Amino acid sequence: MPRAGLSRAAVTAVALDLVDAGGAAGFDRLTLAAVASSAGVAVPSLYKHVASLDDLRRLVATESVAELTRMLAAATIGRSGGDALHAAADAMRAFAHAHPGRYAATQVAPRLGDDADAELAQRAAEALAVLTAALRAFDLPEDSTVDALRMLRSAIHGFVTLELGGGFGLPDDLDRSFRFLMDGVLRGIESLTPA
Repeated sequence: MPRAGLSRAAVTAVALDLVDAGGAAGFDRLTLAAVASSAGVAVPSLYKHVASLDDLRRLVATESVAELTRMLAAATIGRSGGDALHAAADAMRAFAHAHPGRYAATQVAPRLGDDADAELAQRAAEALAVLTAALRAFDLPEDSTVDALRMLRSAIHGFVTLELGGGFGLPDDLDRSFRFLMDGVLRGIESLTPA
């Protein structure tokens, strides 16, 4: 019989806290033993709620993407174009700082066609829909939208990864550098718009 108070959601919540406590590497270092210890149970007790470490990692990724999507939606509501993309970028960066382990979990791509990843795929599609809506103001050709999304995500992820890893040693203002980066990304996206 499952321990009172322990559920799939409770196990996921413990794992979410652990991945953030572990910093940017917390998601990769997540173990069932650590979750069990934090929950005050033996590892076999977790199997009543999650099938495996992969299952738990999928739950963490799904919840992390859902949380990021809520932040993106709140940041971009009522905005469009460059203003919306700047707000989305700032929200992603803030999420990464507040939840470095969860941010790492948002980088897990769902395996398309795998029923086990269906909910993660749905949450990822919702996150991309928020960013795609922000791109509509640019009137991009349909075949350039994916390119613009990849450009945006790659730039933000690269900056945030370097920032969280201590890769910016110069004393210059990181907020200014991030704004400069995003201005360049916006110019790149604008260049995809037909003349």
